[in-house]
Amino acid sequence: MKKGQTPNPAQGQIQTQGTRKLHSLLELGQLIGLDLKLNEMLLKIAQKAAEVMEADRCSLFLYDPKTNELWSTVALGMGKQVIRIRSGVGVAGYCFKTGEVVNLKDVYKDPRFNKEVDARTGYHTQSLLCMPLHNRAGERLGVIQLLNKKDGIFTDEDETFLKTFGNHASVFIEMAQLQKARIDALEQSRAELERLNQAKSKALDHLSHELRTPLSIIQGNLRILKRKFQEQNPPFEGGRVFETLDKNLDRLLDIQQETDKIIRSYHEPQGQTIPLFPLAEQVLERVKRKASHRNLQFYLEGVTDLSIFMDTKILEGILEGLLKNAIENTPDEGSIRILLKREGTKNLLEVRDSGIGITPENQKSVFDGLFHTQDTELYTSKRPYEFNAGGKGLDLLRMKVYGQRLGFNLSMESRRCIYLPTDRDLCPGKISTCPHCRRTEDCLSSGGSTFCLSFPVSGENGLQKI
Repeated sequence: MKKGQTPNPAQGQIQTQGTRKLHSLLELGQLIGLDLKLNEMLLKIAQKAAEVMEADRCSLFLYDPKTNELWSTVALGMGKQVIRIRSGVGVAGYCFKTGEVVNLKDVYKDPRFNKEVDARTGYHTQSLLCMPLHNRAGERLGVIQLLNKKDGIFTDEDETFLKTFGNHASVFIEMAQLQKARIDALEQSRAELERLNQAKSKALDHLSHELRTPLSIIQGNLRILKRKFQEQNPPFEGGRVFETLDKNLDRLLDIQQETDKIIRSYHEPQGQTIPLFPLAEQVLERVKRKASHRNLQFYLEGVTDLSIFMDTKILEGILEGLLKNAIENTPDEGSIRILLKREGTKNLLEVRDSGIGITPENQKSVFDGLFHTQDTELYTSKRPYEFNAGGKGLDLLRMKVYGQRLGFNLSMESRRCIYLPTDRDLCPGKISTCPHCRRTEDCLSSGGSTFCLSFPVSGENGLQKI
């Protein structure tokens, strides 16, 4: 402005409006730049458009190619009602189909306007500005529609600004649609996975049930056959044959029972408050009696006042399974420890053994089920709790399932014995007969495994409902 020139109020007002509109573009990015939820984003865009364009209402319609419709949950003044119209119907449909901007001073004079909407809602539409929205590829996303300019009619300047505003909004809408499509795809995958898991559980349940009856019949017939052969004169010399059949049949029965346990682990358990130290003490004494033929040292150490909320039978079964696994992998004269402790926001129950450990390759699959950490056939001829008795590998799978179901974590750390680097290297089963160890300490420090149950802490006493 030149010196001495009288200010023009109208010009100042135009500059103020222009500045406000430019600021609105920056505010649009701040409002929705980090919010990719589609419905919330559309609402914010509509509110900002109505505000800056001084319109009474704003509607955003997006195109649904599956139904060939324009739909909207954002029609200000209509609540959260979902509106759907055919893509070529009304002013919005015409704008979308042709790509033309529609600016009406009096909508009732235009045959494209659907008067039934006003009649149904009680709202009176007078002026209207409708413009198509495009994605970055130039394809039409939908339309933005402004109703009733509060002061006068929609101008050419309004059209120019709405085009700029719409271009900015379209970028965010496209991003939100892509994000929604990804989320929908993930949800569909999750639902499909859940359906497959249910089908798998039913199949396992059916398989377990179907195995139980024929295995029981085979077991009964085997006993009858064994008795008949023993009654022959002279007796049939087939003791080793029957012994092999019995052992392998027992293993099949064990697998069927373990499968039942895994299936039951998906069912809703009954919980109660469990003091960990007394329960660990009780389970350890029971396991020591079962392994009384072994020469092992057992220790229970750590914090004595930790408690969790869980099904007692489940926790007892898990701890007993971990101890059994440790005993079968630890040579005589070795040691096994249960350690209870609290670290940060976790209550930990660890079972540590001084056994031969697990090779790095086998550690990757130890929780997969039906997996043996020993490359040996010796376990087929040994009793539970004997060294290298091995197992079917289902115990650890069942524990992992319980952890996923009940919210605790089961992890493992293991170091293979430095003197037995591969599965083909066999331990003699007693430290004092090992050619590599001069002292017991040599074995205790050469390898071992630690299985850790981790429970989230909540409350003053570390009680956590899981």
